Amino acid sequence: MLLRTFATAAMLAFFAVPAIAGQCPNMVGQIDAALAATPGLNDDVKAQITELRNQGEELHNSGDHQASVDALAEALKLLGQ
Repeated sequence: MLLRTFATAAMLAFFAVPAIAGQCPNMVGQIDAALAATPGLNDDVKAQITELRNQGEELHNSGDHQASVDALAEALKLLGQ
């Protein structure tokens, strides 16, 4: 019973990582589109969003997908999305 529970948890974790990894590029695209569609954005806020976007992209490229999603989600939150 314990082995079956462990195997199920391992399988779920195995399939969850690629799903998170595929989410990052979509989020970067959302941020880019939102920045382009919001020309009157405060320069300080825009700089913060751009920094979070770049950080998220770098984290994605290095394989830290959960941290990437977290940074990109924060940028989207600043954009009101």
